[in-house]
Amino acid sequence: MSQRSLFDAEPPAWEIDAQSMVLAATVVLPSGPPGEFDYAIPDTMADPRKPDVYVEPGRRVRAPLGRGNRPVVGYCVAVGPKPSSPSRPLKPLRGVLDPVSLVSPSMLRLTRWMADHYLTPWGQVLEGVVPSGVRGRAGTRDVTLLSVPTKVAARLTGLELPPKQADVLQALAASSKPLSLKQLAMRVGCTTAPINALRKRGLIESRVERLATDGLLAEDVAVERQPAKRLNPDQARTLDTILAAVDAGEHETILVHGVTGSGKTEVYLQAIERVVSFGRQAIVLVPEISLTPQTVGRFRERFDRIAVLHSHQSDVERHRQWRRIAAGDVEVVVGARSAVFAPTPHLGLVVIDEEHETTFKQDTAPRYHARDVALERTRAEGVPLVLASATPSLEAWRCSQPGAPERFRLASMPRRIGDLPMPAVRVVDLRVDGESRGAISRPLYQAMDQALRDDGQIILLLNRRGYSTHVQCPACGYALKCDHCDVAMTFHRQDNAVVCHWCDYRSAPPTVCPDCRSPRIRYGGMGTQKLEAEVNARFRGVSVTRMDADTMRRPGSHETALDAFRHGETRILLGTQMIAKGLDFPNVTLVGVISADSALNLPDFRAAERTFQLVTQVAGRTGRGERGGRVIVQTFDPDHPAILAAVRHDYERFASEELPARRALGYPPFGVMARIIARGASEPLLTAYLDQVAETLKRAVQEAGAKVRLVGPAPAPITRLRGEFRRHLQMHSPSGDAVRAALRAGWLPIKPPEGVRSVVDIDPTDML
Repeated sequence: MSQRSLFDAEPPAWEIDAQSMVLAATVVLPSGPPGEFDYAIPDTMADPRKPDVYVEPGRRVRAPLGRGNRPVVGYCVAVGPKPSSPSRPLKPLRGVLDPVSLVSPSMLRLTRWMADHYLTPWGQVLEGVVPSGVRGRAGTRDVTLLSVPTKVAARLTGLELPPKQADVLQALAASSKPLSLKQLAMRVGCTTAPINALRKRGLIESRVERLATDGLLAEDVAVERQPAKRLNPDQARTLDTILAAVDAGEHETILVHGVTGSGKTEVYLQAIERVVSFGRQAIVLVPEISLTPQTVGRFRERFDRIAVLHSHQSDVERHRQWRRIAAGDVEVVVGARSAVFAPTPHLGLVVIDEEHETTFKQDTAPRYHARDVALERTRAEGVPLVLASATPSLEAWRCSQPGAPERFRLASMPRRIGDLPMPAVRVVDLRVDGESRGAISRPLYQAMDQALRDDGQIILLLNRRGYSTHVQCPACGYALKCDHCDVAMTFHRQDNAVVCHWCDYRSAPPTVCPDCRSPRIRYGGMGTQKLEAEVNARFRGVSVTRMDADTMRRPGSHETALDAFRHGETRILLGTQMIAKGLDFPNVTLVGVISADSALNLPDFRAAERTFQLVTQVAGRTGRGERGGRVIVQTFDPDHPAILAAVRHDYERFASEELPARRALGYPPFGVMARIIARGASEPLLTAYLDQVAETLKRAVQEAGAKVRLVGPAPAPITRLRGEFRRHLQMHSPSGDAVRAALRAGWLPIKPPEGVRSVVDIDPTDML
């Protein structure tokens, strides 16, 4: 973005010679006008000896904006000399908000790259990168600290004071650090009266400082250390590949493609041990909060100082962890996607576990993908990046193949630890075997009964919440939809309500058809609540736990549920995709996929890839012990290539069949994609706006001679959401630079009309 000052207009040419240079701060705003603004730095804020008010890049400042000098908060991103004329001087900053820089120089460079790459204002990116608890200094409070001035301490023995005041002054002078009012009173054993009397006489000076008030958190609790495990040949080769990059001290991206149960975690644990031995830090990203407790537990067994970052933490916890990381007191940072921004001063390695997961993509501005941000960060800081998965994203897989424009080094781990076999998979064709009532087919019921008789545990996957997924009238065909969204309402029996899973609107379930008043209203479809009820009815007395977004809302609920399953207190674990990845339970002898088709028919070019990944990942939860395991996959489409490849645990077969179709259509990984989504209450206004954007984009593409293909505008797959209509426009090109250039010329300059909001998503993962 072009830089500008806060002048009402550019100075005339005759004033240029009269301009002088002043020390100025370049500021970007989290909200309000985009761009970079220059402000003069007052002398009181330019002295590094005054750290509390010192202006430097990475701190937030208070500044006047516009003709009315409205006070705003922004981020200082640069400091340096700038021209300022006597008739129109740069406006001075009004204050500094942060006692230390919140953003390091390397993170400023990374956020600037994100702003350019994702077409998001730089200030908005910074606001998204720095947690609110850090900005608000959660878990701290203002404390008045007392000390004895040097000139008073020099004549301490000559002062004539009442006995209690003399005791106070002696105790404070003897302290190695300033004391709070309460601390000093407790140390002397007095009230605050003699202390305040000394303050009034100028014999004690005070200053206000913001100090942490939080205590020891669970992450600091020590656990018994475990030694490194002996590696098999596949693990040893992969570790050597990673360590070669670590020892070289250079950036390299390594894709670890290992089947489920091949021991990928142990490999990067030992790689991180090497990194820590150099006095450096590692960041490990996991896709789900449910995986964090298990992953953290394994790291605590190997490392002394662990930090955890994820969205379910309180602001106080997050701020405390952030401070520990920035101070270099942490060896390993474990967390969800936002942990890629952890302020590690000595980064040595970044690992992304289950890199294929779509949860690494942020769905609000800035709409970044943690994998791409990690790639840019590790490249800039010269450290290795490890991507690990049994089912890599096709983008990462393509980069590991010969001829790819960006090369990742491929490290394969095709065998399980101990040469355990991959679990046997049986496909149940629901067109033939689906005549039985309920979600559990006869073959799956028999397999579950046998597993329970053998004292094994069972995992059941159904990637739909609720009890009934749709409510319909068989008499007139009416389907109950959300009043605010163009989606079907889901019946939740436990709450006795129909709920929209997009906007959380809920209402009482109908007993008759709202259209024709027929009493034959039907509740159809299968959600996890109905599956749980069926399992409880068919396996009475067997302990069952359901894990989905409805049951895992409380802090610590994931860990509690998984601990119960790990210790055998729960025999059957059922839930949505949060149970399909990363979990390691050797006593699981059966996995059942209730419906492998739930995502196959979505209007998304990644539907087959996601189905393959989900079925393969959940199948990999079994057969991890000596007892072996079985997988039952129920489907109405047993001949689909994604299903066939998943039941054979054959990733390369799936990739070889899916990539040619992607190449023919120019979809990722063979091209860059952008999606403009516009929403508003007025459908005609929305349509007119996006039509104008499309025409402007076409002209920009033609003038630039760029290879950019436009698709749309058209109604979005979900045409109405939260009371607003939605339309979208897709852009495809072999070049990401061409797409961004077209958007800068054809989308950014067009201001949406009042009542219309417009966003752009670079490389979207959600096409709905």
